[in-house]
Amino acid sequence: MIATPTLSDPAAAARHDTASGPLGSRPSAPLTGSVSLPGDRGVATRALALGALAIGETVLSGVSPSADLDTMIAALRAFGVEANYAGDERITVRGLGVGGLLEPEAVIDGGDRAATVELLLGLGAGHGFATTLSGGRAGRAEPLGPVIEPLRRMGVQIIARSRDRLPLSVRGPDTPLPADLKLSGAAAEAKAALMLAALSAPGVTSFTETPPFFDAIETLLPAFGAALEIEDAADGARTLRLEGRRDLRPQRLVIPGDPLLAAFPMVAALIVEGSAVTLRGAASGPSRVALVETLTAMGAAISLSDRRMAAGEPVADIEVAAGPLKAITVAPARAAALFDVLPALAVAAAFAEGRTVIEGLGALRRRPGDPIGALVASLKASGVACEEGPESLAITGAAAITGGARLAAPADGALAMAHIVLGLRAEGGAVIEDRGTVAADWPGFVATMAGLGAAIGPLEKDD
Repeated sequence: MIATPTLSDPAAAARHDTASGPLGSRPSAPLTGSVSLPGDRGVATRALALGALAIGETVLSGVSPSADLDTMIAALRAFGVEANYAGDERITVRGLGVGGLLEPEAVIDGGDRAATVELLLGLGAGHGFATTLSGGRAGRAEPLGPVIEPLRRMGVQIIARSRDRLPLSVRGPDTPLPADLKLSGAAAEAKAALMLAALSAPGVTSFTETPPFFDAIETLLPAFGAALEIEDAADGARTLRLEGRRDLRPQRLVIPGDPLLAAFPMVAALIVEGSAVTLRGAASGPSRVALVETLTAMGAAISLSDRRMAAGEPVADIEVAAGPLKAITVAPARAAALFDVLPALAVAAAFAEGRTVIEGLGALRRRPGDPIGALVASLKASGVACEEGPESLAITGAAAITGGARLAAPADGALAMAHIVLGLRAEGGAVIEDRGTVAADWPGFVATMAGLGAAIGPLEKDD
């Protein structure tokens, strides 16, 4: 165990939250106040892709710089599109029309997130020239078969490394053809990329998915003027029909707040006694509130207010107050919607009364980097009682946790933020060696949490 870290002042945190170096937290006074959440990166990257295929200037507001957006903007420029940050929370993109992107002169860097690479793959697949994509270390490790195989059925040529990994080259057919695609599991999650490619095919491409999987592109496409029909079948399947070769209209969109990033101040407010926090403008559609619903089932005092619409999606303010939590069992059908926020949920379970069991994690375990193993290691290092199974995670909560763990920079920003949040109540606090991982996901995390009163801040390297 290490000594409880002595933190720098919040103003220093605000000035340096994109820097490298250690980041620490310690037992905190109550968190109070309200914050506006950064725009959802998934919605923003999809809107940028559609803006690139529209004719004219699209303006996105409510966005904050992040590694994902930096990667997408640089890639669009490689395709000949004008895309730029315009102030702190705006991005402009001047599109070239459906089928109008230009052949890149060099390899495009897709970064470390498969979701961003998939969107770029979809853009390249809609054009009859060669596009070569690579990525960072994590990006090169991610298998892309779930999106590559449907694209090949659409007539797209793709040459990839073993197990369908980056680097790869993609060339769309000279005469794209519509297709009738049956999607399930990971292929349904890659639907946005497939729809981007289908926009270049004359006629109607259909996507039948079982079970249904919502993607933000479904609300964005009609906003940009695409012809999209959605039909729900009695057997639980859902079919989406998208007409290609239609001109897209540029848009001015307010991007809804990212519910994945909301997870960290939300859980912090739940576990630090006396806290009361409002998170403004979070995306709150049925597929976006899995964590809120799960925490509510654990007894959390969470409510949604001021419901409204942004970029075609429901949004709301999330009001959170500290209080006791009780353990639950999360069924496999619910688990997939919690994959990206599992570290935050695990921190809540660490302070809940009883043994929380999360089932249905097999697909998450198969992701590169063993995210469940990394999460379990960080929890155990902090003194949390937990067990992992082939497809499950069990966490036994306690009123007091030793804490004091100092983690090397996790590859996963969500794990890094969750570790820091745990330190707000754990007796020995928490430290990560390099806050750059956090900054890549949420550059304003430290400043936002410090603004709510959380005892979080950068450390000197020898602290």
